[in-house]
This record gives sequence, structure tokens and C-alpha cells, in this order.
Amino acid sequence: MLRTLMMFAPMLLRKKRSWLVLAVVGAVYYFSGDKSGLTSTSGFSMPDFSIQQLWAEPRDILVDRVEDARDAQTDTMEEFQSALEKFKAVTQFDGGDLEDKYNTLNTAFERSEDSAQNISKRIDKVTAAANDLLEEWKDELGQYHDSKLRARAEAQFDDTRRRADQLIAAMRKAESRTKPVLDAFRDQVLYIKHNLNMQAIAALNEEAATIENDVSTLIAEMEASIAEANAFINTLLKT
Repeated sequence: MLRTLMMFAPMLLRKKRSWLVLAVVGAVYYFSGDKSGLTSTSGFSMPDFSIQQLWAEPRDILVDRVEDARDAQTDTMEEFQSALEKFKAVTQFDGGDLEDKYNTLNTAFERSEDSAQNISKRIDKVTAAANDLLEEWKDELGQYHDSKLRARAEAQFDDTRRRADQLIAAMRKAESRTKPVLDAFRDQVLYIKHNLNMQAIAALNEEAATIENDVSTLIAEMEASIAEANAFINTLLKT
């Protein structure tokens, strides 16, 4: 029986309720002690998935990914704030090793850039998880026999979809704020790199206020997005 189920496991992974089917496979394997189905002379092997993924409901996956995106935004705020502080320290530079100051600022810029890219990846994963949850939920609405329960479920579905759209929009808005700030940081880092002298440092003072304002706006957007993520998580866990 186990061999038969395992033969169809790759196909079932692409179907609805695949996590449930694979749970059955795992249970049969565990309780029967039949481990011969894990490998065969035909070269078949277990599909690549973790036990945590096997048992995770779509809702739990979505919550985990929203939390990851929220944490990535928190990290990015800290990286941008740190980069701003280092940039301001360079503009106030009055002597010492200019190249060392450039290297410090360049490292801060690169860390900020990496954090911003991580946000984009996390938001993509939130979007995919939200789509998976809502797609399965929508399909299951038609399975209700009780009209009152179906109406209640449809209302919850519509509310969750609205909140998910609102959350993703807030995250994308915060994400979009990172680009102009990174562009400004990149320009200044390149300028210092190509002009390692006191005149170049002095010229940065003109941009310091603008960049500081951009970073403040970015942080405000990030904080709003993080608050939206926390509210979404709390609401989803209650449904």
C-alpha cells in the first residue's frame, strides 16, 4: 500500500489537500513500519518536503510568512537608520582616514540594500501564501449545506481577503520607499569613492538633510506596515 501511495506522491503534491494526503502517507509509513517504499529499484525517492510543511495548514503558512516579512521590515528599518547615522558621521568628518570612512559607509549601504531585497522576497512569499489560502477557502465555500454557516464563512472570507489586500498594499508601499533612499545613499557612496578628499566630504552636507528626511519617511511607512501585519496576524488567528 505504501509503495502505491508513494508512486503518486509527486502528483498529489500539486493537488488540493496534498498536505492531508501526504500526512496519510506518513502515518501509514510510521505505524506500519514498512520503510521499503522510501526507495526502490526504479529510483523513486521521497519528495523533498519537511515534516513541518507536511502538517502546516495554509493559514499557518500565511501567518509564518507575514511574521517573516514583518521581521524583515524591522531589520531594514534598523539597517537604514544605522546607514543614516554613519552617513551623518561622514559629513561631520574633520580629519583622519577618509578611505576608512568610505569603507564604513559603503558597508552600511550594502547591508541596507540586502535588507531591502529581503523585504521584496518576503512580500512575494506573503502574496503567494495569501493566494493559496484564499483559493482553497473559496473552493470550500461551495461545500457548505447550511446556508447560514455558508453566509458566515463567506463574510469571513471577504474580510480576510480585504485585510490581506490591505496588508500587501501597505508592505508594497513601504517597500517602494526603499528605492529612492538607496539611490541617494548609492550616489553619495560613489561620490566619496571617486573623490576621497575633504572637499567631497563637505559637499555631502547639502544632501544630508534630504536623505535624513527620506529615511524618516521610510521608517514611518515601515512602522505602519508592521502595525498592519500585526493586526492581520491577530485577526487571522481568531478566525
